[in-house]
Amino acid sequence: MKSKIKYSNESIEARVVSDFLPRPENLVLREKKKRVTLTLTRHSIDFFKKAAKKHNASYQAMIRRLLDYYVANQQYK
Repeated sequence: MKSKIKYSNESIEARVVSDFLPRPENLVLREKKKRVTLTLTRHSIDFFKKAAKKHNASYQAMIRRLLDYYVANQQYK
């Protein structure tokens, strides 16, 4: 059996902390997007749809992020 917690009547030292967190709208990273038509194999689409369903995400967003990672990696070579 766990020992009981003993509380005391000691005073608590508190101080006001300035708001250092960004505003919620500043946390959303929205880049300009351009709509394109892309033809993919059924195998690729099935893979992304299955992965997206597993992670409760959008398969199109996953493909977009994959391409973004690829581009970012290629720019530094």
